[in-house]
Amino acid sequence: MGWVSAGDYEVALEAGRLVCRNGKGRRLKSVPAKLKEEPAVVGLRQLGEWLERHEARCLSDVEQWMVRSLPVPTTVLARVWPDPAWRAALSDMVVTGADGGVAGFLRDVDPERGLGLVDLDGDTVRITPDVVRVPHPVLLEDLDELREFAVELEMDQRVEQLFREVWHRPPGLAPETVSVDTYAGGVFKELRFLHSRTTQLGYRSRGGYAVCPVVEDGVTVEARIWIGEHDGYDAYGTETGPLGWTDSSGRTLTAAEVGPVAWSDGMRMAAALYAGRDVEDEEQAA
Repeated sequence: MGWVSAGDYEVALEAGRLVCRNGKGRRLKSVPAKLKEEPAVVGLRQLGEWLERHEARCLSDVEQWMVRSLPVPTTVLARVWPDPAWRAALSDMVVTGADGGVAGFLRDVDPERGLGLVDLDGDTVRITPDVVRVPHPVLLEDLDELREFAVELEMDQRVEQLFREVWHRPPGLAPETVSVDTYAGGVFKELRFLHSRTTQLGYRSRGGYAVCPVVEDGVTVEARIWIGEHDGYDAYGTETGPLGWTDSSGRTLTAAEVGPVAWSDGMRMAAALYAGRDVEDEEQAA
């Protein structure tokens, strides 16, 4: 972005940050306080705030495409690709065709030539599908190989896809199982500590549970883990309970009814909450 006059100075946005130079063209360490109300300064600050919100929204939207493995029309990708915020969010994401087969790492989108990808042989290819998917990593059969390949090619995913932690349902688990206690028993000295951690990690709490809604194949499933209910005495201790899943009506689901994405993201939530437990007390007890 070019320089804009602001009194005897000039201002500009660089990587979202407001910068200033004097009439002789010398860059200043900061914007002088007297320029605070200058229209150009106010306008650029507002623009910077908008760009920051826009970038966050692009990242959020691409993450939603991934978490839900939604089909995305290539015409949509072509429309948004010229926008640097969208391009940064989409670049290097693994995309698949409609059949779920891995197509490659997204590097370019052109309305005429289609998608530019780096395939699993390291070759740059062009494909022109009507739709693609940005799959959740638990659905990628060759995830370990893709991770190694991404490191080798120095891929930089702004949206965590390949290195998002995943959990697979244990093959020996009884189909009628309704909860797992892998991350149960994580002790917290005060209830508010666990509730605060739930919020900080981006999860919601309801009725004493931390909840993680997942839309998989168009169906909403909610993973939920007990964290303790607010009753006016948040200073009391609590601990994480078993993890279970329910459908949109609140019916408890069996392991056989939980899809791979809902299973993985539910376990991801439980592990993240458990990681904040009071380890010092555990060591003393041992």
